[in-house]
Amino acid sequence: MNSIGFIRLLKQIHGQHLPDLDWIQSQGLLAVKIAQHYALRVDFLDESVCLELAKLFGQASSVPPENVRAILAKRVDPSWHESVRDFDETPVASASIGQVHRARHADGTPLAVKIIKEDFRERFLADLARLRRLMRVVLVVYPKLRKVFDPLGVLAHIEDYTINELDLRNEIAGQQTLKKIAADYSGTYDLSALRFARLYPELSGPGILVGEFVEGSTFDRLLARGELPYEKLLQVFGIHGLFLFAPGVFHGDIHPGNIMLRPDGTLCLIDTGAVSRVGRRIRRGLFNFFVALCTYDYPDCVRRMNEMAETGISGSRLHTFERRFNALYRDFRGKTVSEASLTRQMMETIKLAVNCGMVFEKGMFSIIKSMMYLDGMVLRCRPEARLIEDMKPHILAFQAVMQSEE
Repeated sequence: MNSIGFIRLLKQIHGQHLPDLDWIQSQGLLAVKIAQHYALRVDFLDESVCLELAKLFGQASSVPPENVRAILAKRVDPSWHESVRDFDETPVASASIGQVHRARHADGTPLAVKIIKEDFRERFLADLARLRRLMRVVLVVYPKLRKVFDPLGVLAHIEDYTINELDLRNEIAGQQTLKKIAADYSGTYDLSALRFARLYPELSGPGILVGEFVEGSTFDRLLARGELPYEKLLQVFGIHGLFLFAPGVFHGDIHPGNIMLRPDGTLCLIDTGAVSRVGRRIRRGLFNFFVALCTYDYPDCVRRMNEMAETGISGSRLHTFERRFNALYRDFRGKTVSEASLTRQMMETIKLAVNCGMVFEKGMFSIIKSMMYLDGMVLRCRPEARLIEDMKPHILAFQAVMQSEE
């Protein structure tokens, strides 16, 4: 994808008609990843555009059977087939990078075999380098964009989690990290609804991952059918929030295609290759901000936002921020997510803080990305929900855990 392709991509996203997903996919992996990022931008894109772009999380062309056979011949030893049997060459799911096939272990356990569809790395990195050069020119012309949107930071984030995706061994390492945290906190926080699929490292490699086949439906499919219980979505917030606010280590790509609801009502996190980490200052500061926001204590919100910044403000700049913050949140109390998106409020709050002189660490983006996912799911599941009020019991539960660690 060159600069002209990028401009055409933006026209697809911001145009008068719904974006052409087939055209976006034809532009390569970077175009798909950028479009997936925009699928989360419920703060300034029309909902119908976000919903259309969200299809890119689980809608992609699959590799034909003869190519699947060639991929397996290249990536596994003949002995692999002694353990992995009844491999179905027709995929049950296909996404931008990989696709999933059913199989069966020699002991009879149903398996899911994920394969990387092709060698994306070289073209992806070349497209990324060209786009970075373009963004550097844009930032020379419009330097303020760096503070408000940070396009190079977004590209760095896309590069990081995409490169992780291209080596499926990272899913094994990521799951091990999240499972250990879950075990560490199981005595102080209710994580009984959380499950992880069993993975088989000895049968996996950079381009192939073998794991237990998880029965159930992804949140994305449940949302499309209007069948996702809102209580389950709040349960995800509780689980994800614990990882985010307590240890600051969490699933870095928690979109609705990576959360499964199992028949027994438990929740399974999949595609754990991208694990994000944030420092104590920002996660504790943001948590304290939400504690204040739940009770609409706006003076405390202002104080907590300033504490969270690496570089805070004082004097007239702080007074200006407080005045503008109060104006931004004047009508926020009691609003539903369809009336006032929490993500939109947070993006506007951070933009306001930056314009008033605050400086935040790079880890802020990974947190905002998580909020975009959760906020977008609530908008699709229950647009009349008052999310900040529904979050309050979970935030109080996090508070008890975090206070016990101090």
